[in-house]
Formats: sequence, C-alpha cells, structure tokens
Amino acid sequence: MTQDAIVRRVLDFIDLDDASDSAFNELALLLFEYQFQHNRPFGKFARTRGKTPRSVTHWSEIPAVPINAFKFLDLTCCRPEDAAAVFMTSGTTQKGRRGKSHHASLAVYNASMRHNFAERLMRGDHNLAMGILFPTPETMPHSSLAHYLDIAMHSFGSANSENLMRSDGIDIPRLVGALERAEATGTPYALLGASFSLVHAMDALQAQNRRFQLPPGSRILDTGGFKGQSRELEPDAFYDALTQAFGVPRKDCIGMYGMTELSTQFYDNGNADCPAPKSGPHWIRSRVVNPLTTLPVPKGETGVLLHTDLAHYNIVTSILTEDAAIETDEGFLLLGRVEGAEAVGCSMAVDAFLQAASAI
Repeated sequence: MTQDAIVRRVLDFIDLDDASDSAFNELALLLFEYQFQHNRPFGKFARTRGKTPRSVTHWSEIPAVPINAFKFLDLTCCRPEDAAAVFMTSGTTQKGRRGKSHHASLAVYNASMRHNFAERLMRGDHNLAMGILFPTPETMPHSSLAHYLDIAMHSFGSANSENLMRSDGIDIPRLVGALERAEATGTPYALLGASFSLVHAMDALQAQNRRFQLPPGSRILDTGGFKGQSRELEPDAFYDALTQAFGVPRKDCIGMYGMTELSTQFYDNGNADCPAPKSGPHWIRSRVVNPLTTLPVPKGETGVLLHTDLAHYNIVTSILTEDAAIETDEGFLLLGRVEGAEAVGCSMAVDAFLQAASAI
C-alpha cells in the first residue's frame, strides 16, 4: 500500500468510537507488512527473529524494537530528509545521544493527540482557558511535547489562552494575572506543563506568599519529566502541593505519560490516590513483559512496558520501553525507570537489536 493509503486507514481507525480485537489485529498486521518492506533496519531485525508478514498472524507477535535503538538508527519508512517533522529526545542518557522519530506527515500524530485529549482531559468541554508552562514549538522545534501542548492550546484553548514561557523561564506576572482573572470571573482554567515547570511555578508563587482557588471545572495536566531540572517530589507530595497552590482537587490533577518514540499518549483519571493507573485509546495496546523474552509477566507483578501503537505508522508500531510497570484491570501503574535485572534485560535487548539490524 502507498503511504497515503496507510495514513487513510490509520485515520479511519482512530475515528472509530472503539475497535474490536480483530480490527486492531488486521491493521497492526498491515502496518507490520508496510514497515517490514520500507523500514530497512526493522526489516532486518524482524527477519533474524523469523518474523515476516507471512509468519506473523497476531499483533502480539510483531517484534518489538527497544527504545534506545532510536538513538542509534533512523527507524523510518520514508527517507529521513523527506520527513515533515523529526521529534527528538532530550539526550539525558547515552552520552547525549538523542532518539529520533521521523514523521512522514503529522496528520496521524495530530489526530491521535486530539481524539485522546478531548476524551481524557476536556471531558466534554469544547474549550477552556489554558496556560502552557512549556516552551513553544518555535523555541523547541524537535520537541514532541512542545508540539503536543501547542495543539492542545490551539485546538481546545479559549481565546484568552496563552503560552506563559519566556526565554528565561515562566512569566510569573502573566501567570498570576491569568489565575486572578479565573478566580474573579469564576471561569474554569487549565494549567498544562511538565512536572518541573509546575514545581517552578509553585515555588515562585510560594515566594510571593500567593495561593489561588481556581473555579470548579479547572484542571491541571502534568506531563511528567522532572529529569533533574527541579527539585523532585514524591507523587503524593506533588499533587498535594498543586491543590494547595491552585485550589484544584487532586481528582482534577491529571497525569499524562508519553514519549518521543510513540505517537499516542496515556492518561490517568486524576490523582485522588497515587499511583493512579494510566491507559490509552483503542489504537494502542500495552503489555507488561519480561524484557528478554517480551512475554507478559503475571498481572500484579513488575515488568517492562511494551506498547503497540498503530498511530506510529511511519516508524515501528511495537516498542519495548525502559519503564517499569504493573498491569491492573484499569491499565497499568507506572513505576519509573527499570532497575536491576530488568535494566540488564533492556540493555541486552538493545544490543541484540543493533546487531541484527546492522547485519548484512
């Protein structure tokens, strides 16, 4: 199939209200065949595993690419130079190497974001006044999070929504002004940003001895990622601090989990209790696995997350992360980066992939 035909199939699938297992499997196998043919490193890897479009009959059999492989190889079905966008990781590990995801177009990524965000954060509201605590795409053109938050503001933000970042950090006077207007008018307000940005905002408000009581219907979206950029708080302390600073109940403080190497995000349903299980939409499936075998571990036991994301059509659908998790009936509990035997298993999986993908 052509790229345009693949994009149409994926967009139609995202537009469904839900999808059966058989429909998910059908599209996953179609994307596997497409990526097997057009993504050369992935095709080589799959062959060494004995996985071909003829032999793979279920989406769970599609070989998973270890997430760190994105730092060493261009995993793309289009030519890298033809990509409409290239999102890159921060480069905080692997001696500054940055993982890259090449997007042939952003139509699918944007549709995935909007459909999921509308359901999980907007919850029936058409728009909200929003404040963004993260740099703009113009400042960080290779940041998937900057792009994600920009879509949120322009697709779901009311007319007075704004990005509250300056080149030297958060514009605290503008933030205070927005919070004061929301309080005074009774208009619900949404504050969206990375964990470290929210901590910096709370510290600045505390220095001014300011607290706010945002109107009912207000919410906070925490996109994660302290990564040493601010003081790090345990989840309960973090969400308690958000409630104290902004007056938003913990049940309306929503956590998002996403990554550069995916085109779909996961959300919890608020953090009245921590940890809160996260889940994704019908076009992504997640398993908690043993990183060496990629076989599922028993429910309730710790393993490594493996995602199959049909929105990641130009790259690879199945990705073995380095995130420890526990499967639950509602989704999964995210525990942080793997350690010990699981970390060793992830490292070995990367070595095996790179060796197979570079084989002649």
